Amino acid sequence: MPNYHTILVGGGINNLVCASLLAKAGKSVLLLERTEFLGGCIRSEELAGCIIDTLSTAYPLFVTSPGYAALKDDLAKEGVEFVSTATPTGTVMSDKSYALITTDKTKNDQTYNQLYEGDGTRYRDQIGFIEQNADLLFSFLGKELMTTSMATYLAKYVWKNKVKNTTEKVGSFVANVRNDFPRYYKGKQLQASLAPWILHTGLAPESPFSSTMAKIIAFTVELVSLPLVKGGSYKIVEAFKNIIEKNGGTIMLNQEVDEILVDPNAVVKGVRTKDGTTYEAKNVVASVTPKQLYGNLLKSSSKIPNDVKNDAENYRFGMGNMQIHVVMDEEPKWYDEALSKVTYCHLSDGINDISKACIQAKCQELPEMPTVAIGQPTATDPTRGKDGKHVLWIQLPECPNFPIKDAAGTLSHLCNGEWTDELKEAYADRIIDRISQYISNVKSACVARKVISPKDLSELNVNLVGGDPYAGLCEIEQYLVFRPLKSTKNHTTPIKNLYQSGASTHPGPGLGGGSGFLIAQALK
Repeated sequence: MPNYHTILVGGGINNLVCASLLAKAGKSVLLLERTEFLGGCIRSEELAGCIIDTLSTAYPLFVTSPGYAALKDDLAKEGVEFVSTATPTGTVMSDKSYALITTDKTKNDQTYNQLYEGDGTRYRDQIGFIEQNADLLFSFLGKELMTTSMATYLAKYVWKNKVKNTTEKVGSFVANVRNDFPRYYKGKQLQASLAPWILHTGLAPESPFSSTMAKIIAFTVELVSLPLVKGGSYKIVEAFKNIIEKNGGTIMLNQEVDEILVDPNAVVKGVRTKDGTTYEAKNVVASVTPKQLYGNLLKSSSKIPNDVKNDAENYRFGMGNMQIHVVMDEEPKWYDEALSKVTYCHLSDGINDISKACIQAKCQELPEMPTVAIGQPTATDPTRGKDGKHVLWIQLPECPNFPIKDAAGTLSHLCNGEWTDELKEAYADRIIDRISQYISNVKSACVARKVISPKDLSELNVNLVGGDPYAGLCEIEQYLVFRPLKSTKNHTTPIKNLYQSGASTHPGPGLGGGSGFLIAQALK
């Protein structure tokens, strides 16, 4: 049995980035994936002859990441091409007014000023604030935080900017959407256009740091739009696989790791799979949740401190998520043609609706008026369609994990604490009815539909507990230096040479490959 430099448990984007970088550096790597699919939350399939992205579909965080910068040429050689539009996102309100965020900054400012006098100017000031503080913000969101180099960086920053100015900036950074947005954005359309994006970071309007996250997303989509992988997201997974294997790495599918092996000195030795096979390595990188790592994979180890065990047991998960995929035999007929090329179009009336839906979902109720994200992949990438067909990728980010009631009242008889097929289809029907107010042919032109409930999500990927697509609550008490746990440091664990990667770790979810990149830098 060979002794590997690094064994990676789980085939999501973070471990794919890590394995690719290590293999390119000449290290022997073995990646073990429990399912038949690589990619984690990146998966594509065929529906009515069209390619649909089962889970994630847009990758702005990846194309702006250091991992992509390091692997860009390799991915391109494997045929990976990103495509995007000039109209990445926008929000349509119930009165059918809307605002778009385009890649044309001047156009954005002019449009917002037309919608409400001064909004465009104030918006640019706020995006400028993000740009001016990009080095500090992206250092926090992309680098290891508990290091001497980070402490030195922060000390120099405070020395240069003085304590008062630094404190004021921190106060601005931690502001939430509910309190901060009305100070700057007076028009309802711009507020509604920005606010839904915090849901894609696992936050709510009342969450600390949510305002800054929304502005960072606006800054990012203006810069790179919402890039899709041409031909389907699975293309990038295939490319990672080729990079790893061409550089001597080994990938095994349908290999569920049952235990991480630890020696008496609290040093990792390797892993044992469900079939009893043992693989040895100097390092192990596990892309799992803290509950899985400390409650299952290290269950036989006596070397885990009690505070780590307790923190892992108390690790919390967020709201559930639903996906609805619709294949249409004609182009979606929006009430306004300008919306037909928008990559992600939200349906929402803004902050109050989002807050209400979040509260209802957290109370295990089907939201009465949930935020609806309508992705239009074939508008950006026509190669995914077939014979004139079009695809809608629909996401509901405010879903109960275990529904016990319908806030609208009509589906409560189906809510028994579990997502059944009958409930998910009935709820999807309600959502499609709502969409039909804006896309007139969404029902008449539908030739195929696939609904993925929070329960289905948790079965597709064990890290998505309760259908939480972010593998853990993203509120401030479980984010940045507190992710994954308050009692651990960065991506290390109490076991020497055992590292934790994935969305449950810093810098969190978003499919940017950040934790995989950081771990690879430490192991190369």
